[in-house]
Amino acid sequence: MKKQVDLRSLTIKELEELVVELSEKRFRGKQIFEWIYKGIEDIEEMTNISKKFRNKLKEVSYLKNMDILKVLKSKNDGNRKYLFLLKDGNVIESVLMRYKYGNSVCVSTQVGCKMGCSFCASTIDGMVRNLTAGEIIGQILSISKDIGEKISNVVLMGSGEPLDNYDEVLKFLEIINHPSGLNISMRNITLSTCGIVPKILDLAERKLQLTLAISLHAPNDEIRNKIMPINKVYNMDKLLKACKKYIKITNRRITFEYSLIKGVNDKIEHAFELSRRLKGMLCHVNLIPLNEIKEKNYTTSNQDRVIEFQKILKEKGINATIRREIGSDIDAACGQLRKNYIDKIK
Repeated sequence: MKKQVDLRSLTIKELEELVVELSEKRFRGKQIFEWIYKGIEDIEEMTNISKKFRNKLKEVSYLKNMDILKVLKSKNDGNRKYLFLLKDGNVIESVLMRYKYGNSVCVSTQVGCKMGCSFCASTIDGMVRNLTAGEIIGQILSISKDIGEKISNVVLMGSGEPLDNYDEVLKFLEIINHPSGLNISMRNITLSTCGIVPKILDLAERKLQLTLAISLHAPNDEIRNKIMPINKVYNMDKLLKACKKYIKITNRRITFEYSLIKGVNDKIEHAFELSRRLKGMLCHVNLIPLNEIKEKNYTTSNQDRVIEFQKILKEKGINATIRREIGSDIDAACGQLRKNYIDKIK
């Protein structure tokens, strides 16, 4: 039997090609696309398509590609952490973050992660596989349906390295940006990477107008080598050179994410060193209180140190903000909920 296609993973063009293969008129492809992004989960709900064609479509494709296993609701800020069960039995997680400007969803792009960042739960059990574009989209559609509200912003900052799943991530971006899809503006999308330089340069040439966030977390190679293995392949000089080229080509400001780890990267000299590294760049530093995980011995810096670190950066002309703690009571650190679930079923 021919493998069924995930309809959520198809662009309009691919859907048009599919319906033509099924001896239907091309415009049916756009109709199917529009139904998908109205949030339906069953092909039977496509009421402007004949019963005969719906049956034919069900033989070769499916629509719902995940189920909600668990939802944790924060008492602190109204945010939610979702654990999803995929069709192949794997589990992934996403976070709903509520802001004054709208609902934002932080999506995963891989099952697990192979980047090996020492402060992150996603990477503890390694990577299982890449997610398809449809599985990344499914997280947004499922959360939107669960809360009964529209999602206006997307952050690719969950489990996995987006640029390590480059083709599917680009496809995902194309689909959710489409006016007949979720119609989410590229300016409302943030893509976070630990620093895969060739892909950053390729992304620059595409001029997508999204926000690029770099997981930096260190002021020098010595510290970054210890906590982020990717730095041994693309060191800070190579990474920052690529970032400068990205800024020049896109004229878009880059965000540098910096999780403050007590005694590791939060010393006063580190703030001065970081400011020297970033001097003159069109950038913003997002200082992040570390989400502590039980498998690691790292602890977050105290609030006074975080404020002092920010003050030094600002005094040296580097725009810096402190991210509010998100979902500390719901295992909101990347990979934490999935890790806890896997440990329980082993």
